[in-house]
Amino acid sequence: MNNWTRIGKPIVVLSLICVVVTAALAATNEVTAPIIEEARIAAENAARLQVLPEADGFTQVDGVSVDGVSAVYTADNGAGAAITASAKGYGGDVVVMVGIDSNGSITSIAVTQQEETKGIGSNVVANPDYLAQYSGLSAAAPLALNQDVDALAGATVSSTALMNAVNAAIAAYNQIP
Repeated sequence: MNNWTRIGKPIVVLSLICVVVTAALAATNEVTAPIIEEARIAAENAARLQVLPEADGFTQVDGVSVDGVSAVYTADNGAGAAITASAKGYGGDVVVMVGIDSNGSITSIAVTQQEETKGIGSNVVANPDYLAQYSGLSAAAPLALNQDVDALAGATVSSTALMNAVNAAIAAYNQIP
């Protein structure tokens, strides 16, 4: 048996397999990337409508720079703004979408992403009654934990993360031109 059969052929065969698999992955990505992007945009728009149901559409606002804020959208009909903000929780970032109406009141908040401890911190971010405490509060100034909104016992870090994300959204709302 010569070197070509023992060393060369397996290298060529494995290289061809790698090229074919890479091409198949690239083709799959090319086909699915637009579908995934459309689904992401649809989910974001649905979340914006959830926190600001009076809106008829949204326009992204540029020029607002607040730490922790990733997106600021205003309603096309002047109903208010939907702001996406995040803060560090116990298990990772807590990403929150906050709806603020044209009068400067929080309409509602929705947690769009979280990795809090199941059964403890998740009680804060997945509890509709807890999140409802934010509805109707003024966005004129930052909120204070245990004054404007009660912390959940045993989940202070997660309660603080949610409050910090909402306060970042309030700061962004107050910077909208």
